[in-house]
Amino acid sequence: MPRLFVNATTWIARQPLVTLLVILAISSFALLGYIDPGIIKRTWAAAKSPANSPLEDKEETGESENDSSGSQSFQRVPRMQMGGDAILIVESEQIFTPRGAEALREVVRHLRDLDHIGDIRWLESVPTMNLFGLAEPVLPRSDASQERFDRARQKALDHPLLRAQYLSGDAGTTLLFIDFDILMIRSDDDCISGLRIEAARAIEEFSDVEMKFSVTGRIPIMVSAIKSQDDSRLLYQTIAYSIILILSMILFRGLAAVIIVAGAAALGVFWTIGITSFYEIQFNPLVNVILPVLVALVGFTDGVHLMVAIRRIRASGKTSKEAAVEGIREVGMACFLTSVTTAIGLGSLMLAQHELVQEFGKCSVIGVVLTFLSVITWIPFACSTRLGKNLHVGLERSLIHRNLEKISALVDFVIRHKVACSLGGIGCLIVAGGISATLRPDQRQATQLPRSSEVAIAMARLDQALGGLETSQVNIQWTGNVPFNDPEIGEVIQAVDKILGDEELIGYPLSIMRISGAIEGERTIESQMSLIDLLPPSLKRTFYSPEERTATTIFRVQDLGIAKYGPIFERIQERLEELKSEHPEFLFRLTGSAVWRWENLYQIVVDLLASLGTAAIIIFVVLGFVYRSFRIGLISVFPNLFPLAIAGVYLVFIGQSLEIVTVCAFTVCLGIAVDDTIHFLTRFQEERRNADIEESIRRAFTSVGTALLITTVVLVAGFSSVFFSDSRDHVIFASMGSITIAAALLADLLVLPALLAWWLKR
Repeated sequence: MPRLFVNATTWIARQPLVTLLVILAISSFALLGYIDPGIIKRTWAAAKSPANSPLEDKEETGESENDSSGSQSFQRVPRMQMGGDAILIVESEQIFTPRGAEALREVVRHLRDLDHIGDIRWLESVPTMNLFGLAEPVLPRSDASQERFDRARQKALDHPLLRAQYLSGDAGTTLLFIDFDILMIRSDDDCISGLRIEAARAIEEFSDVEMKFSVTGRIPIMVSAIKSQDDSRLLYQTIAYSIILILSMILFRGLAAVIIVAGAAALGVFWTIGITSFYEIQFNPLVNVILPVLVALVGFTDGVHLMVAIRRIRASGKTSKEAAVEGIREVGMACFLTSVTTAIGLGSLMLAQHELVQEFGKCSVIGVVLTFLSVITWIPFACSTRLGKNLHVGLERSLIHRNLEKISALVDFVIRHKVACSLGGIGCLIVAGGISATLRPDQRQATQLPRSSEVAIAMARLDQALGGLETSQVNIQWTGNVPFNDPEIGEVIQAVDKILGDEELIGYPLSIMRISGAIEGERTIESQMSLIDLLPPSLKRTFYSPEERTATTIFRVQDLGIAKYGPIFERIQERLEELKSEHPEFLFRLTGSAVWRWENLYQIVVDLLASLGTAAIIIFVVLGFVYRSFRIGLISVFPNLFPLAIAGVYLVFIGQSLEIVTVCAFTVCLGIAVDDTIHFLTRFQEERRNADIEESIRRAFTSVGTALLITTVVLVAGFSSVFFSDSRDHVIFASMGSITIAAALLADLLVLPALLAWWLKR
């Protein structure tokens, strides 16, 4: 061990009063994060220049001296809104009946009277397309005949702005796009269940009308995800910590040891949550749900290794304080190395482009550092108190300690058959790695929501009824060489409509040509182009801006996974390139959130995998340098890659794709799996000074085997607590963590000793 590290850590163990002051100082700073997380940001802002320059003010307000243009009069014309903060889905077979129409109008009237509702757009909000400008309601008056309602139904289905935008193809589902008055919202329920309840209350007098309501949309999705995250954070942390505490008492058979180890993990979580609160991260399920459990498990792992060493030394007859000093001297360097390598693995996530992943990587590094500090300060301090007097009590009754010799027989078997075990392990790694290589990137919006939530179910209904909640578009632009209202513009727009319409999973495309073409009696391109100017200005500006030489065709996308749309978007882009060759004065751009995810998801996953590979290489270099052996550094790679390959096979087996959450799980698992390997190798290097390689392996396992088995059992149980979550991402993360940690133990028991015995010189 480096002399400086030994001196520093043992000094901490010998100075309980100074250690207590350090613990109180960090705890006070963390507590400030719970009370007022914005204080640092405000203090920093106050220390900077008190006033912004005029240029900065102009930039902040979005003003520009170059905003004046000849198209200002056009830009003042508002565009027609095509969405809303929330969507109320109304399902009924009686929409186009006298009583159904009356009930639907009552729902709209009732909702508009609510304080937090700003505006509602529904069937009758669509601008009229009558050439004479005479308003003609989509739904006839309630005293109209059913025959007239039937005609209105067919007319609505033929209307390009209604079908697949406000109305399903069977007219059994209609959408109400709702904008909120944010200042008047009193609770999250106002945005989701409150809308559904109020809609149902509005039709209480219409007992003969069957209407079913559900809510989704931008704000409901966000609110539902945050609420699920907050609920999961408290529930599953409680379950995980309870499992850790109960299993620790069973395995340690010593209450004092359990309290001290659990205290170190709890202190690390307290510090991490408090200090990372200064970043004021609003919504990040990885940070808010996974990070606390991860930090607790990492802290518990190092705490167990340190406590096992202290208890063994204490049982030899030394005082609690002497045992703490010797335990730090024996295990402290390994704990430091595990913290460094774990921080490297998690810190590599900061190289990713996705903001959520960057935040998680940054907070994870902070959490690992703080947890290491909590372990090397709290455990020696607690051992110097009354808690440390009876640390050794129960050691001989420890379940794993008593049966360690039985497991040691497995290590002896591995050493005797070192070549076969080594080749078998390498072969399994190659096969598992090949299977894992078949994983492909994918992502769905609904994965961030609880599977049973109203919002997620409503999204699935929109996929079936209207072709999806999400919209994307093709932007068309032409040069000044194309005359104003040239028929070629209409021809190109229609060609784009056909390209999109030929794809089965692309929702009903909507363009200015489809709208003008819906006017009866006008079917030629020239006549359609001439009718565009007669359309309402807001409607026209939404799809067509001749002064800017642009047009837009929008379409719906289902939440089936972006990988399913990858080949579709590729075909669309190829056909758009062909169309450009036929019309060289035109440019085409496929845009939208779904297209962005398709274009960037692969790069995001590649970045994450690159960061994972970088972390693995850095860990290999660090371990080779610390142990002063290239061979040991190379050997250490296997027990760290083997669990990841097994986790990849598991993903392939359950039909899961590579998503951001799974790649994050790979990186997290690498950071955790390397911990046991480091503890084993560190002890092995110590034993090599006084014994041959095979005997050193046996002694190393005898020394750290108890801690290896305890941490594996407890970590798997802790991760398993998240299996109860209704969030698909949480379940995948937890299952990968459990499988990886269990596989890491098998690699440390079955393959690592064989490789050491086979490859190292005697």
